[in-house]
Amino acid sequence: MKIKLTNEEIRRSLEIEEPSFPKYVTQIINLANQNAQGTRPKVVGQLSDLIQEFSGRTMTEWETWYLQKYPDSIAAAKAKILDMIENLKSAIQKIDDPIVQEWVKDLVIVKTFLGLKFQEAILKKGAELLKTDYRLSESSDESKGIDGYIGSMPVSIKPETYRTKQALPEQIDVKLIFYEKLKDGIRVDYSELI
Repeated sequence: MKIKLTNEEIRRSLEIEEPSFPKYVTQIINLANQNAQGTRPKVVGQLSDLIQEFSGRTMTEWETWYLQKYPDSIAAAKAKILDMIENLKSAIQKIDDPIVQEWVKDLVIVKTFLGLKFQEAILKKGAELLKTDYRLSESSDESKGIDGYIGSMPVSIKPETYRTKQALPEQIDVKLIFYEKLKDGIRVDYSELI
């Protein structure tokens, strides 16, 4: 039998009061902390390891034990987060109608287009590396797994995860270009071409 215990039930079971925060406050603090990295191991220690070292049973014992090992960590984390909250406050003051309009347009129009049409950029860069031209495939080529041509060489563009797929149903008899999506772009592997 499987039973789910909610965080609220666990708190009640361990008799730990739930703090009360105004609406949206925890989301803003979480965002500030992500940017400031205030609760990273270098600031507060590797908590998953520390809790294993801890031999006590109560939260009060844990707090005492932890603060003896890391007496300045809470204050250091708080300072990093508060600095970032000040940065966020300043940024919020700059947000107006034109900025939101531009952000939405960039997301819906530009990033969608880039996310779906990056194959041409991969072909173009490959052509630059090989000092030749490129072209996208036509529909008759696509059925053969060809995404485009670099010079006269047909190529197929696949995600990095394609390499690890077992028993792939398709057989592609052209050079492969692999890519990996990153937070700020893509990493492309042209090693089969060069």
